[in-house]
Amino acid sequence: MDYPRSWEEFVAWFAEDDDCRDYLDWLRWPNGFVCPWCATTSGWQRVDGRWDCGGCGRVVSQTAGTVFDKTRTPLTLWFSAAWHMTNQKNGISGLGLQRELRLGSAQTAWHMLHRLRSAMVRADRSLLHDEVEVDETLVGGEKHGPRGRGALGKTLVVVAVELKRPKGYGRCRLSVIPDAGAESLQGFVRANVAPGSTIVTDGWPSYVGLARNGEYEHIIKDLSASELEAHEELPGVHRVASLLKRWLLSTHQGAVSPEHLQAYLEEYTFRFNRRTSRRPGLLFYRLLEGAVACGPLTYDDLAKIRRPKGSGKSPTPPSKPQLVRLPLATTGRAWRSTG
Repeated sequence: MDYPRSWEEFVAWFAEDDDCRDYLDWLRWPNGFVCPWCATTSGWQRVDGRWDCGGCGRVVSQTAGTVFDKTRTPLTLWFSAAWHMTNQKNGISGLGLQRELRLGSAQTAWHMLHRLRSAMVRADRSLLHDEVEVDETLVGGEKHGPRGRGALGKTLVVVAVELKRPKGYGRCRLSVIPDAGAESLQGFVRANVAPGSTIVTDGWPSYVGLARNGEYEHIIKDLSASELEAHEELPGVHRVASLLKRWLLSTHQGAVSPEHLQAYLEEYTFRFNRRTSRRPGLLFYRLLEGAVACGPLTYDDLAKIRRPKGSGKSPTPPSKPQLVRLPLATTGRAWRSTG
């Protein structure tokens, strides 16, 4: 049993921080302890769960070098945040998470969600393939201005989505780009679509060149000469872009700044690409798999600011989880069972 199947099972599994640390230990080192510093496999586990490396002698925590690195928030709250983030249909906002877990500040909740979003991008994820639609869309913005790619106060996002025949869509990829030039658009395609695939775009000249050297097959749909609307000629990218904007406006009330938009795009991609999953615990499990493989993200780096020394500390969450915990139904830990 790699993950809990329900919320009731979740609170039974992770009643204490020790349970959470052991789960992270099992996820990070499924075949036994490996020192992240010297790669030695020999070590001794302390009473508090940390490891003494037999090679370099360092004391290694399960959270060191992960999303949870140096956190002062109880791991039970981190796990609860990951569960709510992956098992609510439209995700959860920072304020919603603060209310749900009774955190000390919205700042703490915002930072936790952004750390978890950074773990949603798998380094080994496969490229899109077969037939892939690509187009750009504009997100956000409060200023009035010209329509189209030159609109003011908006962020340009490129969208790619696999087409599944006779109908339906596969996976998607989204990325913030600085402009609609050939370098940005073709660079995105080459980074996210496997060579040999068929690329379907509109007649924007920046896409010209994708078919050179036989790298891709490029189908161009001239929207200006077509009797159909853009969303009819390129239904996949328009469907994904529409759902993205609806999600940003509903769950996050449109309060997404351009400098942090990419993180929200990664969460949307994670959610969209797993939309057919019917197992509530599986998405939680995949997120924690990424969390132990992803490096830490500090608040200062995230906020792009540096607080001056002596300015005081940010509010901290409660020292203990504010959740009602159920007793374990069975002895031991389910994920450690070999039966």
